[in-house]
Amino acid sequence: MSSRRVTIAEIAASAGVSVPTVSKVLNGRADVSAATRKRVQQIMADRGYQRRSSGPQRPVGLIDMAVPGLDSPWVVDVLRGAEAEAHKVGSQIVLTSTGRAPAGDPRWLDRLATRRSDGLVLVVNEAAPEAVAQLSALHTPVVLLDPVGGSDPSFATVGATNWAGGLSAVEHLVSLGHRRIAAISGRPKLMCSQERVEGYRAALGRAGIPVDERLVRFTEFCTEGGREGARAVLDLPDPPTAIFAGSDMQALGVYQEAAARGLRIPEDLSVVGFDDIAFAELASPPLTTVRQPLARMAAEAVRLLLDADDHMPGPPPRVELATHLVVRGSTGPAPGSA
Repeated sequence: MSSRRVTIAEIAASAGVSVPTVSKVLNGRADVSAATRKRVQQIMADRGYQRRSSGPQRPVGLIDMAVPGLDSPWVVDVLRGAEAEAHKVGSQIVLTSTGRAPAGDPRWLDRLATRRSDGLVLVVNEAAPEAVAQLSALHTPVVLLDPVGGSDPSFATVGATNWAGGLSAVEHLVSLGHRRIAAISGRPKLMCSQERVEGYRAALGRAGIPVDERLVRFTEFCTEGGREGARAVLDLPDPPTAIFAGSDMQALGVYQEAAARGLRIPEDLSVVGFDDIAFAELASPPLTTVRQPLARMAAEAVRLLLDADDHMPGPPPRVELATHLVVRGSTGPAPGSA
Protein backbone atom coordinates (compact mmCIF):
# COMPACT_ATOMS: atom_id res chain seq x y z
CA MET A 1 0.00 0.00 0.00
CA SER A 2 1.36 3.39 -0.90
CA SER A 3 2.12 5.66 2.03
CA ARG A 4 2.30 8.79 -0.13
CA ARG A 5 0.64 11.73 1.57
CA VAL A 6 -2.27 13.40 -0.20
CA THR A 7 -1.31 16.99 -1.01
CA ILE A 8 -3.23 20.25 -0.70
CA ALA A 9 -2.88 20.74 -4.47
CA GLU A 10 -4.59 17.39 -5.13
CA ILE A 11 -7.45 18.27 -2.78
CA ALA A 12 -7.84 21.64 -4.54
CA ALA A 13 -7.86 20.00 -7.99
CA SER A 14 -10.47 17.43 -6.95
CA ALA A 15 -12.70 20.12 -5.43
CA GLY A 16 -12.28 22.48 -8.37
CA VAL A 17 -10.99 25.29 -6.17
CA SER A 18 -7.66 27.03 -5.60
CA VAL A 19 -5.00 25.99 -3.08
CA PRO A 20 -5.59 29.17 -1.00
CA THR A 21 -9.30 28.24 -0.74
CA VAL A 22 -8.40 24.82 0.70
CA SER A 23 -6.01 26.63 3.03
CA LYS A 24 -8.84 28.82 4.27
CA VAL A 25 -11.03 25.79 4.94
CA LEU A 26 -8.25 24.12 6.91
CA ASN A 27 -7.66 27.25 8.95
CA GLY A 28 -11.32 27.82 9.74
CA ARG A 29 -11.65 31.06 7.81
CA ALA A 30 -15.23 32.31 7.68
CA ASP A 31 -14.93 33.80 4.19
CA VAL A 32 -15.63 30.53 2.37
CA SER A 33 -19.11 29.63 1.18
CA ALA A 34 -20.85 26.78 3.02
CA ALA A 35 -21.13 24.72 -0.15
CA THR A 36 -17.43 25.08 -0.95
CA ARG A 37 -16.43 24.28 2.61
CA LYS A 38 -18.58 21.13 2.65
CA ARG A 39 -17.22 19.95 -0.71
CA VAL A 40 -13.58 20.45 0.33
CA GLN A 41 -14.10 18.75 3.68
CA GLN A 42 -15.83 15.78 2.02
CA ILE A 43 -12.99 15.32 -0.46
CA MET A 44 -10.41 15.51 2.32
CA ALA A 45 -12.29 12.79 4.19
CA ASP A 46 -12.67 10.62 1.06
CA ARG A 47 -9.00 10.96 0.15
CA GLY A 48 -7.79 10.38 3.69
CA TYR A 49 -6.07 13.73 3.93
CA GLN A 50 -4.19 14.27 7.17
CA ARG A 51 -2.87 17.64 8.16
CA ARG A 52 0.73 17.72 9.25
CA SER A 53 1.02 17.98 13.00
CA SER A 54 4.74 18.65 13.36
CA GLY A 55 4.60 22.28 14.34
CA PRO A 56 2.58 25.31 13.28
CA GLN A 57 3.21 24.91 9.54
CA ARG A 58 0.31 26.06 7.38
CA PRO A 59 -0.62 25.03 3.83
CA VAL A 60 1.14 27.21 1.29
CA GLY A 61 0.07 28.24 -2.20
CA LEU A 62 1.89 30.42 -4.70
CA ILE A 63 0.66 33.82 -5.87
CA ASP A 64 2.55 35.44 -8.72
CA MET A 65 2.86 39.20 -8.75
CA ALA A 66 4.02 40.63 -12.06
CA VAL A 67 5.40 44.19 -11.90
CA PRO A 68 6.94 46.33 -14.67
CA GLY A 69 10.29 46.56 -12.89
CA LEU A 70 11.94 47.02 -9.53
CA ASP A 71 12.95 50.66 -10.08
CA SER A 72 9.50 52.11 -9.28
CA PRO A 73 9.37 53.38 -5.69
CA TRP A 74 5.69 52.42 -5.32
CA VAL A 75 6.54 48.75 -5.95
CA VAL A 76 7.78 48.48 -2.36
CA ASP A 77 4.39 49.57 -0.99
CA VAL A 78 2.60 47.19 -3.36
CA LEU A 79 4.72 44.23 -2.31
CA ARG A 80 4.32 45.05 1.36
CA GLY A 81 0.53 45.01 1.11
CA ALA A 82 0.42 41.85 -0.99
CA GLU A 83 2.78 39.91 1.27
CA ALA A 84 0.88 40.85 4.42
CA GLU A 85 -2.44 39.63 3.01
CA ALA A 86 -0.96 36.42 1.59
CA HIS A 87 0.70 35.66 4.91
CA LYS A 88 -2.69 35.48 6.60
CA VAL A 89 -3.52 32.22 4.82
CA GLY A 90 -0.01 30.86 4.43
CA SER A 91 0.36 31.76 0.76
CA GLN A 92 3.64 32.94 -0.71
CA ILE A 93 4.30 35.77 -3.16
CA VAL A 94 6.50 35.03 -6.17
CA LEU A 95 7.72 38.25 -7.80
CA THR A 96 8.08 38.47 -11.57
CA SER A 97 9.56 41.52 -13.28
CA THR A 98 8.21 41.80 -16.80
CA GLY A 99 10.99 44.12 -17.88
CA ARG A 100 8.24 46.51 -18.95
CA ALA A 101 7.11 44.03 -21.59
CA PRO A 102 3.33 44.19 -22.21
CA ALA A 103 1.01 41.67 -20.62
CA GLY A 104 0.84 38.67 -22.88
CA ASP A 105 4.54 38.65 -23.66
CA PRO A 106 5.46 34.94 -24.02
CA ARG A 107 8.78 35.36 -22.19
CA TRP A 108 7.16 35.73 -18.80
CA LEU A 109 3.85 34.01 -19.55
CA ASP A 110 5.82 30.81 -20.10
CA ARG A 111 7.42 31.18 -16.69
CA LEU A 112 4.01 31.68 -15.08
CA ALA A 113 2.63 28.56 -16.76
CA THR A 114 5.62 26.47 -15.67
CA ARG A 115 5.23 27.51 -12.03
CA ARG A 116 1.51 26.63 -11.97
CA SER A 117 0.75 29.40 -9.51
CA ASP A 118 -2.61 29.60 -7.75
CA GLY A 119 -3.22 33.20 -8.76
CA LEU A 120 -1.73 36.21 -10.53
CA VAL A 121 -1.73 39.87 -9.53
CA LEU A 122 -0.85 41.77 -12.67
CA VAL A 123 0.72 45.24 -12.36
CA VAL A 124 1.81 46.21 -15.87
CA ASN A 125 1.83 49.36 -17.94
CA GLU A 126 -0.17 48.00 -20.86
CA ALA A 127 -1.90 44.86 -22.04
CA ALA A 128 -1.04 43.33 -25.39
CA PRO A 129 -4.13 42.58 -27.55
CA GLU A 130 -3.66 38.84 -27.13
CA ALA A 131 -3.13 39.06 -23.37
CA VAL A 132 -6.69 38.20 -22.33
CA ALA A 133 -6.77 34.90 -24.21
CA GLN A 134 -3.28 33.93 -23.09
CA LEU A 135 -3.90 34.74 -19.44
CA SER A 136 -7.24 32.94 -19.53
CA ALA A 137 -5.50 29.86 -20.94
CA LEU A 138 -3.45 29.61 -17.73
CA HIS A 139 -6.67 28.61 -15.90
CA THR A 140 -5.48 30.73 -12.99
CA PRO A 141 -7.38 33.56 -11.26
CA VAL A 142 -6.09 36.96 -12.39
CA VAL A 143 -6.53 40.34 -10.72
CA LEU A 144 -5.40 43.54 -12.42
CA LEU A 145 -3.91 46.18 -10.15
CA ASP A 146 -3.89 49.73 -11.51
CA PRO A 147 -1.95 51.35 -13.06
CA VAL A 148 -2.62 49.11 -16.05
CA GLY A 149 -3.65 49.67 -19.64
CA GLY A 150 -7.34 49.26 -18.98
CA SER A 151 -9.91 47.44 -16.89
CA ASP A 152 -10.71 44.39 -18.99
CA PRO A 153 -14.09 42.93 -17.97
CA SER A 154 -12.59 39.44 -18.06
CA PHE A 155 -10.61 40.07 -14.88
CA ALA A 156 -11.19 41.42 -11.41
CA THR A 157 -9.60 44.85 -10.99
CA VAL A 158 -8.41 46.92 -8.05
CA GLY A 159 -7.77 50.61 -8.55
CA ALA A 160 -7.98 54.00 -6.91
CA THR A 161 -10.31 56.94 -7.39
CA ASN A 162 -8.06 58.57 -9.98
CA TRP A 163 -10.67 61.05 -11.23
CA ALA A 164 -11.46 62.25 -7.72
CA GLY A 165 -7.75 62.53 -6.97
CA GLY A 166 -7.15 64.72 -10.00
CA LEU A 167 -10.17 66.82 -9.08
CA SER A 168 -8.98 67.43 -5.50
CA ALA A 169 -5.45 68.29 -6.64
CA VAL A 170 -6.59 70.96 -9.07
CA GLU A 171 -9.32 72.34 -6.81
CA HIS A 172 -6.58 72.89 -4.23
CA LEU A 173 -4.53 74.87 -6.76
CA VAL A 174 -7.57 76.89 -7.83
CA SER A 175 -8.25 77.74 -4.17
CA LEU A 176 -4.75 79.24 -4.01
CA GLY A 177 -5.54 81.60 -6.87
CA HIS A 178 -3.94 79.69 -9.74
CA ARG A 179 -5.59 80.04 -13.15
CA ARG A 180 -2.83 78.83 -15.48
CA ILE A 181 -2.57 75.20 -14.35
CA ALA A 182 -0.87 72.51 -16.39
CA ALA A 183 -1.43 68.75 -16.22
CA ILE A 184 1.26 66.16 -16.97
CA SER A 185 0.21 62.52 -16.94
CA GLY A 186 1.25 59.11 -18.26
CA ARG A 187 0.57 57.67 -21.68
CA PRO A 188 -2.98 58.40 -22.86
CA LYS A 189 -3.82 54.70 -23.40
CA LEU A 190 -3.53 54.12 -19.64
CA MET A 191 -6.91 54.42 -17.97
CA CYS A 192 -5.44 55.96 -14.82
CA SER A 193 -3.69 58.63 -16.93
CA GLN A 194 -6.93 59.61 -18.59
CA GLU A 195 -8.92 59.59 -15.36
CA ARG A 196 -6.47 61.91 -13.57
CA VAL A 197 -6.56 64.35 -16.46
CA GLU A 198 -10.35 64.17 -16.62
CA GLY A 199 -10.41 65.10 -12.92
CA TYR A 200 -8.17 68.07 -13.80
CA ARG A 201 -10.57 69.14 -16.54
CA ALA A 202 -13.56 68.81 -14.23
CA ALA A 203 -11.95 70.99 -11.56
CA LEU A 204 -11.19 73.73 -14.09
CA GLY A 205 -14.71 73.48 -15.47
CA ARG A 206 -16.24 73.87 -12.02
CA ALA A 207 -14.12 77.00 -11.50
CA GLY A 208 -15.11 78.46 -14.87
CA ILE A 209 -11.54 78.22 -16.18
CA PRO A 210 -11.22 77.22 -19.85
CA VAL A 211 -8.89 74.29 -20.55
CA ASP A 212 -5.86 75.32 -22.61
CA GLU A 213 -4.94 72.09 -24.41
CA ARG A 214 -1.34 73.28 -24.72
CA LEU A 215 -1.10 72.84 -20.94
CA VAL A 216 -2.06 69.14 -21.07
CA ARG A 217 0.84 66.74 -21.72
CA PHE A 218 1.00 62.95 -21.80
CA THR A 219 4.47 61.49 -21.29
CA GLU A 220 5.84 58.60 -19.22
CA PHE A 221 5.22 58.00 -15.50
CA CYS A 222 8.88 58.68 -14.68
CA THR A 223 11.21 61.53 -13.75
CA GLU A 224 12.29 62.22 -17.32
CA GLY A 225 8.65 62.17 -18.44
CA GLY A 226 7.83 64.82 -15.86
CA ARG A 227 10.77 66.96 -16.92
CA GLU A 228 9.80 66.60 -20.58
CA GLY A 229 6.24 67.71 -19.85
CA ALA A 230 7.39 70.60 -17.66
CA ARG A 231 9.80 71.77 -20.36
CA ALA A 232 6.99 71.87 -22.90
CA VAL A 233 4.55 73.88 -20.80
CA LEU A 234 7.14 76.22 -19.27
CA ASP A 235 8.38 77.13 -22.75
CA LEU A 236 4.95 78.53 -23.65
CA PRO A 237 4.63 82.32 -24.04
CA ASP A 238 2.17 82.28 -21.12
CA PRO A 239 3.53 79.51 -18.87
CA PRO A 240 1.59 77.99 -15.98
CA THR A 241 1.95 79.05 -12.37
CA ALA A 242 1.10 75.52 -11.20
CA ILE A 243 1.56 71.97 -12.48
CA PHE A 244 -0.43 68.87 -11.53
CA ALA A 245 1.76 65.83 -12.19
CA GLY A 246 0.12 62.43 -12.63
CA SER A 247 2.76 60.70 -10.50
CA ASP A 248 5.26 61.68 -7.83
CA MET A 249 8.12 60.61 -10.10
CA GLN A 250 6.85 63.03 -12.74
CA ALA A 251 6.62 65.70 -10.04
CA LEU A 252 10.29 65.10 -9.26
CA GLY A 253 11.06 65.77 -12.94
CA VAL A 254 9.10 69.03 -12.65
CA TYR A 255 11.26 69.95 -9.64
CA GLN A 256 14.39 69.31 -11.72
CA GLU A 257 13.22 71.43 -14.65
CA ALA A 258 12.13 74.25 -12.33
CA ALA A 259 15.56 74.25 -10.67
CA ALA A 260 17.29 74.34 -14.05
CA ARG A 261 15.30 77.48 -14.90
CA GLY A 262 15.86 79.18 -11.56
CA LEU A 263 12.19 78.86 -10.59
CA ARG A 264 11.38 78.61 -6.89
CA ILE A 265 8.80 76.11 -5.59
CA PRO A 266 6.21 77.21 -4.54
CA GLU A 267 6.96 80.94 -4.86
CA ASP A 268 7.19 80.85 -8.67
CA LEU A 269 5.64 77.47 -9.44
CA SER A 270 3.33 75.25 -7.37
CA VAL A 271 3.53 71.48 -7.90
CA VAL A 272 1.17 68.64 -6.96
CA GLY A 273 2.01 64.96 -7.47
CA PHE A 274 0.10 61.70 -7.28
CA ASP A 275 0.88 58.49 -5.28
CA ASP A 276 2.52 59.76 -2.06
CA ILE A 277 5.54 57.49 -2.31
CA ALA A 278 8.23 57.65 0.37
CA PHE A 279 10.30 60.40 -1.22
CA ALA A 280 7.36 62.85 -1.42
CA GLU A 281 7.65 63.91 2.20
CA LEU A 282 11.46 64.10 1.93
CA ALA A 283 11.56 66.27 -1.19
CA SER A 284 12.64 69.91 -0.89
CA PRO A 285 10.14 71.39 -0.42
CA PRO A 286 7.97 68.44 0.72
CA LEU A 287 5.60 67.51 -2.07
CA THR A 288 1.87 68.14 -1.97
CA THR A 289 0.40 65.02 -3.51
CA VAL A 290 -2.63 62.80 -3.90
CA ARG A 291 -2.21 59.70 -1.77
CA GLN A 292 -3.43 56.43 -3.23
CA PRO A 293 -3.36 53.51 -0.77
CA LEU A 294 -0.95 51.30 -2.69
CA ALA A 295 -0.43 48.73 0.09
CA ARG A 296 -4.18 48.43 0.67
CA MET A 297 -4.79 48.10 -3.07
CA ALA A 298 -2.32 45.22 -3.30
CA ALA A 299 -3.81 43.54 -0.23
CA GLU A 300 -7.27 43.81 -1.78
CA ALA A 301 -5.97 42.29 -5.02
CA VAL A 302 -4.63 39.28 -3.13
CA ARG A 303 -7.89 38.95 -1.19
CA LEU A 304 -9.83 38.87 -4.46
CA LEU A 305 -7.58 36.05 -5.66
CA LEU A 306 -8.14 34.09 -2.47
CA ASP A 307 -11.88 34.60 -2.82
CA ALA A 308 -11.98 33.92 -6.57
CA ASP A 309 -14.15 30.82 -6.18
CA ASP A 310 -16.80 32.85 -4.36
CA HIS A 311 -17.16 35.16 -7.39
CA MET A 312 -18.04 32.34 -9.79
CA PRO A 313 -20.28 32.62 -11.67
CA GLY A 314 -20.80 36.33 -12.18
CA PRO A 315 -18.89 39.32 -13.50
CA PRO A 316 -15.43 39.88 -11.99
CA PRO A 317 -15.54 42.58 -9.32
CA ARG A 318 -14.11 46.07 -9.74
CA VAL A 319 -12.83 47.64 -6.51
CA GLU A 320 -11.84 51.30 -6.16
CA LEU A 321 -10.18 52.62 -3.01
CA ALA A 322 -10.35 56.27 -2.04
CA THR A 323 -7.57 58.77 -2.66
CA HIS A 324 -7.04 61.95 -0.68
CA LEU A 325 -4.93 65.09 -0.97
CA VAL A 326 -1.93 65.54 1.34
CA VAL A 327 -0.96 69.23 1.49
CA ARG A 328 2.72 69.99 2.06
CA GLY A 329 5.14 72.73 1.09
CA SER A 330 5.18 72.56 -2.71
CA THR A 331 1.97 74.54 -3.20
CA GLY A 332 1.34 78.18 -2.38
CA PRO A 333 -0.55 81.26 -3.58
CA ALA A 334 -0.33 82.09 -7.27
CA PRO A 335 2.30 84.76 -7.97
CA GLY A 336 0.70 88.21 -7.72
CA SER A 337 -2.50 86.89 -6.10
CA ALA A 338 -1.65 87.95 -2.55
